[in-house]
Amino acid sequence: MLTQQYTTELHTASESDVLVVGGGPAGIAAAVSAARAGARTVLVERYGSLGGNLTAGLVGPCMTSFSLDGRTQLIRGVFDEFVRRMEDMGQALHPSRTSAADAYAGFIEYGHDKVTPFEPEAAKTVALRMCLEAGVELALHTFVCDSLVEDGQVRGVVTADKDGLRARRATVVVDCSADGDVAYRAGAATVSGRDSDGLVQPMTLFFRVSGIDDEAVERYVRAHTDDFRPFASIVAAAREAGRFPAPRMGVGMYKTLRPGVWRINTTRILGKDGTSTADLTAAEIEGREQALRLLDFFRAELPGFEKCELLDTAATVGVRETRRVTGEYVLTLEDLQTGRHFDDVIAMCAYPVDIHDPAGSGGGSDEKWGTANAYEIPYRSLVPRDIDQLLVAGRCASASHEAMAAIRVMPPAFAMGEAAGAAAALAVEAAVTARKIDIGALQRRLLIGGAYLGEQVSELSGT
Repeated sequence: MLTQQYTTELHTASESDVLVVGGGPAGIAAAVSAARAGARTVLVERYGSLGGNLTAGLVGPCMTSFSLDGRTQLIRGVFDEFVRRMEDMGQALHPSRTSAADAYAGFIEYGHDKVTPFEPEAAKTVALRMCLEAGVELALHTFVCDSLVEDGQVRGVVTADKDGLRARRATVVVDCSADGDVAYRAGAATVSGRDSDGLVQPMTLFFRVSGIDDEAVERYVRAHTDDFRPFASIVAAAREAGRFPAPRMGVGMYKTLRPGVWRINTTRILGKDGTSTADLTAAEIEGREQALRLLDFFRAELPGFEKCELLDTAATVGVRETRRVTGEYVLTLEDLQTGRHFDDVIAMCAYPVDIHDPAGSGGGSDEKWGTANAYEIPYRSLVPRDIDQLLVAGRCASASHEAMAAIRVMPPAFAMGEAAGAAAALAVEAAVTARKIDIGALQRRLLIGGAYLGEQVSELSGT
């Protein structure tokens, strides 16, 4: 690789208590949580709006925030407030109002009870309002390109924006970049992909279509209950004839709140690395070509789609998996299967293992993994093993390939972000490293904020 020496002086922004990198679900919750706790909080986001995959990625609905049996809402706090505020605008349905296998859940039963349909424009608005009301300082259109490390501690990041390069220093940094960018550039240990060959789950470019005959779709799907996914028998015949333009076994499709408008989760881009600019560029190109070919196929062969039109494609390809930071504890599949209790529990979740085949057409949420009705995420999975004053939240948290395939979706990301933000603020208050905060104090703060950590922790905390 060719190199070039480049030296410059960086302008330094005013120092913050907590610096959150990434304005997706985890970053929104982390910033709101830290700022509400009184910490001077800065949120750095590369796009011109907040939400990440919620908005720019057009990913939706939010997967379940309830227990697997649909009886207990596990993820509350900032996430629940976010949803209810969108619902007050008429732009979302609270998950308690949806059911497994309904059109909002993409007609999928297992793991899809109590999903949250929402409109992405409302998500942008509500996220901004919640951050600004909490006192978060926003730095949009800002890309993090390096980490500042001193004596084994992350002391901030280097950002690039329209004003040039600048140093942004902070007492605690929360990496919600999804790719573990801050942690990786700080020298923290990371892993990627499955153990057998390092391959990561495929990418998907979401798009939305309008002009759908909702009733015709519903009639067809209900009349073909043997299909593994909607229109699976039609897709199988087309695949055999070489006419289906994506390596999928069915049509991933989710009804929105707008009549005739559906989100389509059917493109599949294999063999690309979400931490490579070249691979991301290639994925964007391939994803948009697949979307156009799928649209032609839908019109020609899917009942109810005869008059469909492309409404929009996502501003960015959806990446399911890249780096996972090696933390003080690595959450495992066995932990999810047994519902293991952790004394440092900071979130409860129930979304099942959802692995899309890194090398083929199969995959999705599957009962074969046998996850518990509810399982826990420990604080130690947010704490990098070998560097201080840094926390991670979202799909770069410390977990195995299989466990991350369950906790990578949006409600758990909100929950992890809320915990990381509260912990960062607590570390600033107590003048200790984020590794050494009082876990009981963190749990009490989360409970006061509306989080649910299980009956055992509620009893111990006296709430």
